[in-house]
Amino acid sequence: MSLQDKIVCVTGASSGIGAACVEVFAAAGARLLVCARRSDRLHELVAGLTGKGVEAHAFQLDVRDRDAVSEAFESLPKEWSEIDLLLNNAGLSRGLEPLQDGLIDDWDEMLQTNVQGLLYVSRAVLPGMVARGRGHAINIGSIAGREVYPKGAVYCASKHAVGAITAGMRLDLNGTGVKVSTVDPGLVNTEFSRVRFHGDQDRADQTYQGMTPLSGADVAASVLWVAQQPEHVNVAEVLLFPADQAAATVVHRRS
Repeated sequence: MSLQDKIVCVTGASSGIGAACVEVFAAAGARLLVCARRSDRLHELVAGLTGKGVEAHAFQLDVRDRDAVSEAFESLPKEWSEIDLLLNNAGLSRGLEPLQDGLIDDWDEMLQTNVQGLLYVSRAVLPGMVARGRGHAINIGSIAGREVYPKGAVYCASKHAVGAITAGMRLDLNGTGVKVSTVDPGLVNTEFSRVRFHGDQDRADQTYQGMTPLSGADVAASVLWVAQQPEHVNVAEVLLFPADQAAATVVHRRS
């Protein structure tokens, strides 16, 4: 579909894949409704967009906070309330330890953000789409939602949940005019690994050593392609790898 003047809502928009998606949707003529936990980055993002003539509206949001999610979407200005496309992008990974050594706080943060947060936002936005008989929800999944790898049990479980929720959403919304898609990337060089390793940049860099990972812009290009399909076409799933990757743990690394 044409995204010209459509309202596109992006969660986790302040960096990485989310920020890259904001850029490509803005270039496609969409109106951008953006939210994230880091309000300073959001304001910088919106200032850059409006400086280019893009219509944008930002609000600070922690998707883990159920009441805050409900309040934020219920109190949107009228001109921003009819969301055409929801990009559930907010998500993270914490830690890479065997289950028996994992930090429970890390588990809670992943499950609350990746699973509960996606559910809270979807529950707030989807009823309006159903009432209008149109809309599109695109969830950012992961190869971790298709394969489980060592020391990643809880993160993989959270992304498997995203896959199951996406499939369930597609079933529940069938016949309503609302499409549901998922884009599942492999290795992407964003802040992901630095967040996973609690700020350890050296360890994060090792994740991509000797290979060429995807960029946020690569993933954003695929998300945009999914969003721009005709109304009668629903791209249900996209699995996106860098050329050096063949599976979750099968990566060609050059010396």
